Amino acid sequence: MERVDTLFVNGPILTMDGVGLLEPGMLAVRDGRIVSVGPYQPESLAGIAAAETVDLGGRRLLMPGLVNAHTHAAMTLFRGLADDLPLMEWLTRYIFPAEKSLTPEWVLWGTRLACLEMIASGTTTFCDMYLYAQQVAEAADEAGLRALVGEVLYDFPSPNYGPPAAGLRYTQELIERWRGHDRVRVAVQPHAPYTCSPDLLRDGAALAEANAVPLIIHLAETAHEEATLRERYGQSPVRHLDGLGLLTPRLIADHAVHLAADEIELLATRGVAVAHCPESNMKLASGAAPVPALLKVGVRVGLGTDGCASNNDLDLFGEMDSAAKLQKLVRADPTALPAARVVGMTTALGADVLGLAGVTGSLTPGKAADLILVDFDQPHLTPVYDYTSHLVYCVRGADVSDTMVAGRWLMRQRAFTTLDVNRVCGRVRELADRIRRTVVTG
Repeated sequence: MERVDTLFVNGPILTMDGVGLLEPGMLAVRDGRIVSVGPYQPESLAGIAAAETVDLGGRRLLMPGLVNAHTHAAMTLFRGLADDLPLMEWLTRYIFPAEKSLTPEWVLWGTRLACLEMIASGTTTFCDMYLYAQQVAEAADEAGLRALVGEVLYDFPSPNYGPPAAGLRYTQELIERWRGHDRVRVAVQPHAPYTCSPDLLRDGAALAEANAVPLIIHLAETAHEEATLRERYGQSPVRHLDGLGLLTPRLIADHAVHLAADEIELLATRGVAVAHCPESNMKLASGAAPVPALLKVGVRVGLGTDGCASNNDLDLFGEMDSAAKLQKLVRADPTALPAARVVGMTTALGADVLGLAGVTGSLTPGKAADLILVDFDQPHLTPVYDYTSHLVYCVRGADVSDTMVAGRWLMRQRAFTTLDVNRVCGRVRELADRIRRTVVTG
């Protein structure tokens, strides 16, 4: 008799590992990992003893948890603080000044709120770049999510670590603190080529190499960035980083909107991965990243929400819809980015972008049991001819009924199990009153 912790039966299963859709399927979890997945036949249950059996009822889809390849979780605190502005005005007049008032407590509570939002909308893994990264990591660990975190590095003083050189020391300490954790990992994260000197960028890359961790940076996000780098260094952002030796398979480039054709080829040749954030790019009028061209030459592209101050939510299902439709519009081609590719960018390919392909992103035996259930028994999801199409064009985060990470329920039938939603929302409302007084009104 095979003993398992959780057994899912009698429903559609989207594995994202090349097997395709199992309808009906069954999947078994033991000790936080997937131990088997295959077609469902009632007679096959005779040899399995499950502590918990979940009957999908033929109408709940079991699929991998979603991977948010780029966000700033604690910026939930600034949701709606400053909207409808160009990126540089938004950053310099509102976000950077607001962040000068940040405290570890603010980041902890803002990240807890983000974790609740992500759990509720089906995200099980997120990549975060922000201040007070220790508090981000603690919140992710408390929530039970899988996370790749890092302290944002600038040439100017940080409210967390002070002078720029101290940021590298802080990052090294962070790497040591979380080394070996089963869900939380650390990356080196200089903010952008226009906010980091060549020396800081090289030092950051060396730190990432020495510790065998990812290197993450905002890159080629706006035309303003392109103009700034050409004026300052006589090169585009991509060529600037290549000259500094940063374009390697270790690098994840966030946004990558303004790319010349030869730079797309260069990213592919160097093995650089990209985190695409369509809703943020649209809202800030940054442009539309050349995602089909990147994918065509083999660049790994994941999907991210960016932060809530520029999106304004963390719903990856909505992001999938935007990603697919944006490419169709700007390229005047309804086939430019098909639904199946977009779902892949948010699951298996997204995990690969973050260096987690062997851990999560697909429902494959041996991988972590990071999975979600999507309730298709609803008017706006009826009828179903193609589950993948519905995931992109019909499903929203609120359709997720259950979320599991490493075999542990983080949300069960829309009820959170790791964080107190009333306590978190109440505390953030209190902080928002303080932010309104001290930041918005000065």
